[in-house]
Amino acid sequence: MTLPEWSPQLYPLMMILALSTGVWLRSRQHPDERLEPLERFWIGMSAFVGAMLAARLPFVVFGIYEGQDFYGLFLSGKTILAGLAGGYLAVELTKKLLGVTVRTGDSFVVPVAGSIAVGRLSCFVGGCCYGVPASQPWAVIFPNVDAVPRHPAQLYEFLFHSLAAVVLHVLTKRGLFRTKLFRMYLIAYCVYRFSSEYLRPEARLVWGLTAYQWSAALLSVVFMYLLFREPARHEGLGVRG
Repeated sequence: MTLPEWSPQLYPLMMILALSTGVWLRSRQHPDERLEPLERFWIGMSAFVGAMLAARLPFVVFGIYEGQDFYGLFLSGKTILAGLAGGYLAVELTKKLLGVTVRTGDSFVVPVAGSIAVGRLSCFVGGCCYGVPASQPWAVIFPNVDAVPRHPAQLYEFLFHSLAAVVLHVLTKRGLFRTKLFRMYLIAYCVYRFSSEYLRPEARLVWGLTAYQWSAALLSVVFMYLLFREPARHEGLGVRG
């Protein structure tokens, strides 16, 4: 399969669709009555801003180190792995500032997974985040990269986040693993990202691992600690946590 040369023009549209998917999925959930409307607003806003800033931070740091332009780097590169971690941290800091002790991760996890799934389709049509050369029947040629058939790594990740959204929705509806779902999702994504990096043409650093693999390994340890440091809560309203 060869993508049409005009497919990158669909990237902005698909990104808007990804954001709209997250907003729509969030609107389908009942508001957490334990939070005031203004608290819900600031928590949601901090998650969005924290994720957007953190997603670009690695590119800015390494780019400045290499003497590249700050604004060009900030507007171009981004990484979902850092974005998820940044959004989580921003929410926790905002809740501390507001004095909120309610666990809010469960209410965000399905919208986040669904939004990222559609976002990976943006990467696919845009021709970024592609995989290594491949001979499988489903290999894709990205004309804005080269004429070599490659693993559609973006579609693999689309399937991961789509499946995660479905599983997390079921767990939420059944009230299982309450208050732990977002951290479970982050750990699962770290494991997936570590494994899938072998299908992506990233630079190998220490011990033959990429920067993303080192980041995924570190973050998985952090979120494993956060996951098991306290028992799951079974009290509260509805299925919120």
